[in-house]
Amino acid sequence: MSKATSSQSVNSSSHSQADNQIDFAFDKQHIWHPYTSMTNALPTYGVQSATGCELTLADGKKVIDGTSSWWACVHGYGHKDIISAMQQQLQCLSHVMFGGITHKPAIDVSKLLVEMTCPNLTKVFLADSGSIAVEVALKMALQYWQGQNQPNKQKIMTVKRGYHGDTFAAMSVCDPDGGMHTMFGDNVTKQKFIAAPQTPFGFSAKQNSAQQATNSNNLSLLPQDEQTLKQAFEQHHQHIAAVIIEPILQGAGGMRFYSPAYLRLLRQLCDQYDVLLILDEIATGFGRTGKLFAYEHANIEPDLLCLGKALTGGYISLAATLCSDKVAQGISDSPAGVFMHGPTFMGNPLACAAATASLTLIKQNQWPEQIKQMEAQMVNELAQAIEFDEVVDVRVLGGIGVIEMKHTVNTSALQQRFIEQGVWVRPFSNLIYIMPPYTISSEQLSQLTSAMKKVAASITTPQMTPDAAFISHG
Repeated sequence: MSKATSSQSVNSSSHSQADNQIDFAFDKQHIWHPYTSMTNALPTYGVQSATGCELTLADGKKVIDGTSSWWACVHGYGHKDIISAMQQQLQCLSHVMFGGITHKPAIDVSKLLVEMTCPNLTKVFLADSGSIAVEVALKMALQYWQGQNQPNKQKIMTVKRGYHGDTFAAMSVCDPDGGMHTMFGDNVTKQKFIAAPQTPFGFSAKQNSAQQATNSNNLSLLPQDEQTLKQAFEQHHQHIAAVIIEPILQGAGGMRFYSPAYLRLLRQLCDQYDVLLILDEIATGFGRTGKLFAYEHANIEPDLLCLGKALTGGYISLAATLCSDKVAQGISDSPAGVFMHGPTFMGNPLACAAATASLTLIKQNQWPEQIKQMEAQMVNELAQAIEFDEVVDVRVLGGIGVIEMKHTVNTSALQQRFIEQGVWVRPFSNLIYIMPPYTISSEQLSQLTSAMKKVAASITTPQMTPDAAFISHG
């Protein structure tokens, strides 16, 4: 090796090491992080790399990811199929406008989405993020009724304790009481809210395991849920364009599981009173609850469906809103004659290539057994936490494990304890939860559940902190 080559190699190595240095001071001074303050920010942990189900922190410490990076990285990190698909796409077409142009990656992922979802969902709108997918669905519903010459149907109905995103229309259908968007007041459109579903589903230690996900599909709806739904439709259907709801799992509203019977009645009432049904499966889609889509627990079909997060396996941002032929026809019949939305990065080829690779992995059908094993292990290992003084309930459904505390927890303090135990778990509100990658090993999952129990057991007093005052997804 020549001196020049050797010198170049050393310099390159030094440059690479310098590139990996994380400037925490600059980050703290200049960069916003989600749901935090620029003057009293929560601690941040630098991440250098990630492989499988592990994050490598700036100090070299490896931690098991219990959140799938906010429920998105279902295949784990560094999956060769997704990376290869993205590398190949980068070399030929990373981005092109979608107005007046189409391309194979958008067609490929749309074909898969139409194939994998229920038969009536035939039209695909490719969006930038989950919040935008919700915005698109809401706009579609409103435009549909314009096309039906019923402009009086301009309100959206939803349930309390829901979460659908942070943009303004999405905020309008988030929880109106405990949600993080209450501070925006009259700037947020007032929608129609009804009580959150109460009929349980999945494993609940509080209810002595009475409602197992495998046998509670046919449980009768609680009378209060049935009455609330029927009264709301009877009184307000003339003005309701659509109902939007997170099926089976209310995520940021408390990691609450509710019965498929609620969705069945909701679908029936939407049909009876001529109201569109929007299902927000951004968090639940692609297997998380034990079904490919959560609406399959109830054997229903929505009029519009919002997808995101796991769509690309968490490798790049992409979302989708699917609708029926009926909805698409109604929009086309509206005064505008076209659907009024078109993001700059709509149908981004790189993101579509990643999504096609991710959905191809989902279609290999390894996830049902992975989720089944994960669910059984979490029930077995987390149930005993119900005995801790500060624990209200332990809930499990599919690939979701939740320990609900009596009081709001101190996120930053608990995060540090989890790091010390070699796991990445980010509590929010009064919840300590995990939604790990589907590819997690039983040993890694045990390390997560063990850490959750140790931390929950260590909490003896209320842990309220200002940063935890509003509902967010952690």
